[in-house]
Amino acid sequence: MWDELGISAGTAVLILISLYFVIKWAVKNGIKEAYGAITGKKADEDIRNEIDLKGLGLDQEDR
Repeated sequence: MWDELGISAGTAVLILISLYFVIKWAVKNGIKEAYGAITGKKADEDIRNEIDLKGLGLDQEDR
């Protein structure tokens, strides 16, 4: 089947792995967004990231 598409098995594996991580990232962000919309709260991970950014002087509110 991969020969019909003109790609090797190694290329197909790399494409499938990258597709897995893209879908995983999208689902994670969708769940976090839904959590915020339902509860009105931010996730703990987002709060920690904002604190770290403020510590580095990279506030997102300044941009």
